[in-house]
Amino acid sequence: MSAIADPVVSSPAWERVRLVLMALAVDPAGLGGLWLRARSGPVRDAVTGAFGALPLPLRRLHPSLGDEALFGGLDLTATLAEGRQVRTLGLLAEPSALVLTMAERCPAGLAARLAQALDAPKHCLLALDEGAEAEEALPAALADRLAMFLSLEDIPLSEALPLALDHAQIIEARARFLRLRVPPKAARTLAGVAISLGIDSLRAPLLALRLARVVAALRGHQGVRAEDVTTAAELVFAHRATRWPQAGDTPPPPAQEPETQGDSDGDSRPDPGDIPEELVLEAVRAALPEALLDRLAIARAARATGGATGSGEARPGHSHGRPLAARPGRPSAGLRLDLIATLRAAAPWQGMRRKTALQDRLVHIRPSDLRIRRYQERNERVLIFAVDASGSAALARLAEAKGAVELLLARAYARRDHVALIAFRGAGAELILPPTRSLVQTKRRLAGLPGGGGTPLAAALQMAQETAIRARAKGLTPVLALLTDGRANIALDGTPGRARAEAEAEVAAKAWRRAGFPGVVIDTANRPQDGLRALSAILGAAYLPLPRATAERLSSALEAALAPMEAG
Repeated sequence: MSAIADPVVSSPAWERVRLVLMALAVDPAGLGGLWLRARSGPVRDAVTGAFGALPLPLRRLHPSLGDEALFGGLDLTATLAEGRQVRTLGLLAEPSALVLTMAERCPAGLAARLAQALDAPKHCLLALDEGAEAEEALPAALADRLAMFLSLEDIPLSEALPLALDHAQIIEARARFLRLRVPPKAARTLAGVAISLGIDSLRAPLLALRLARVVAALRGHQGVRAEDVTTAAELVFAHRATRWPQAGDTPPPPAQEPETQGDSDGDSRPDPGDIPEELVLEAVRAALPEALLDRLAIARAARATGGATGSGEARPGHSHGRPLAARPGRPSAGLRLDLIATLRAAAPWQGMRRKTALQDRLVHIRPSDLRIRRYQERNERVLIFAVDASGSAALARLAEAKGAVELLLARAYARRDHVALIAFRGAGAELILPPTRSLVQTKRRLAGLPGGGGTPLAAALQMAQETAIRARAKGLTPVLALLTDGRANIALDGTPGRARAEAEAEVAAKAWRRAGFPGVVIDTANRPQDGLRALSAILGAAYLPLPRATAERLSSALEAALAPMEAG
C-alpha cells in the first residue's frame, strides 16, 4: 500500500479509508459503490468530502424519495399552466454517484429500484448508514451490489487527517486497470474463500476480482499480485461473511495443474493464485472489529425469516400510518381524496377536455381521475420465547433467556412489543409468562424457573401455536423464538422415544408454517446441529447458530433477526 500512502503518517484504519476512496474513484460504476457505516460527525464529513474525486456528478437521495424523482414524471404545475404534457428528468437519467443518506431506513421498494439501476451499470451508490443498532443496516439488495464496506465507528477524530487523493495517480490507474490480468488460480482462491465464509452471492468474488485489478493498478504493479488479491478479499468479503470456518473446516486441496517450463518474462515471483486460502481468511477476519462482524452476520442470517417484522404485521389502511401510493376510487366514509394524485391523473387530458368541454373551466376533472389516500398500518407484536429447559445446560440457558426477555421488554415500549415465555422440559411444555409488556410481572414469573429432564419439542411447538392464535385474535402479530441445543426425545403423551418425538415435532412445525407465523430458531449448542437447521426449514424460520449466548448477545440477535426484512 506504500505506493498510495499519504505523505503524512496516518493510522492503518485511515489508510484503509484512503485506499477505498482511491479505488472507488478509479472504477465507481464497476465496483458499485460504498457502504459507509458511521454516525454524522466530523470524521464522516472528512470521508464524504473526498467524494468529489469521483468522475461522476453527486446526486443526493433520501429514503422517502418517490418514483417521480428517480425516473422523472409529469410536471403538474407546468402541465396545467401550458395545457400540454411537460415531463421532468429523474435522478437516474444520467450517470451519477448517488449519495443515499440514512441508508439504514431505505424501504424495500426504493432498494429494489436502486438495485436495478446499479445493474446497468452506469451509476454508483454511496450509502451512508447511520444505524446504531444491529437491526439497522443497509437492505440486502443494495449491500450485495456494493463492493466495499467501511466502518468509522472506531476511528477517533485525531486520526482523521485530510484526505488528499492523488488525481494523477487515479487517472493513470483508470487508464490501465482493465488491462491487468488476474490468474485463474486467484479467481479459484477467492471463490473458495467466499464459500468458506458462507457467502452465497456470486457477485462477491466477481467484485473482489475487479477490485484486485484496481488495487494493483493503484499500486503500480504490472500484474495482479498476491497482496492485491488479499486486500480485495478484505474489503469485499469481511462484511458479507455469515460464518467463520471452525477448527477442522479446511478447504479441499486444489486440483493439480501441469507445470509450465518457465515464465517467458523470467519473473520468478510466486503466482498470486498460489496463496493459501487460510491466509486470505485470516486477512479477512482481521479487517473488521469482531463485534461489528458478529452484528452484521446475525443481521444477514436473519433475512431468512422473510415475513418477520420488528413492529408487527403490515396491513393497508385509509386513516393513518405510513403513506402509500394512491389508488383509483371515490371518496366515501373512511376514504379520503388525494387531491395532488387526482390532479396528476387529470393533467395529461386537459388539452383534449378543454376542446370538447361545454363549459369553460380551468381544470376538468372526471370520475376516473379521482384517487384515494392509502396508508400502511402495523399491528403490535408478541415475541413468543420457547426455551429448552431440559438437560444439563438448562440452568445456564434459562438464565440467559430470562435476561434476554427482560432486556427486550425494557426496550419494548417504543416498538409496541409484547413478550411471552414457554419452557419445555420433562414430559411437556408450560406457559410461564402469557403475553405481557409488564417488566415487573415478567421478573416475578421468571424467578426460580426450574430445569432438567427430556426435550418435549412437539409439545412446545403446539403450545406456541395455541398462544400465537390467541394473540392474533387480539390483534397482535405473533413471532416465535425457539431456543434449544438438541433434538426432540419426548412424545406428546410424555413417553420417551426419539423417532416418534421427532416425527411429532415435524408435524407441529408444519402446522406452524401453514398458519403463516414467522419465527427464528436459535441453536445454542457448541456446534451447529443439522437437525435444528432442518427443523428451521420446516418451520419456515431463520436459523441462527449462537453458542455460548449471553443475554445481551441473545437479545441483540433476536432484534436483528426480527427486524424488517428487505427484499433481496
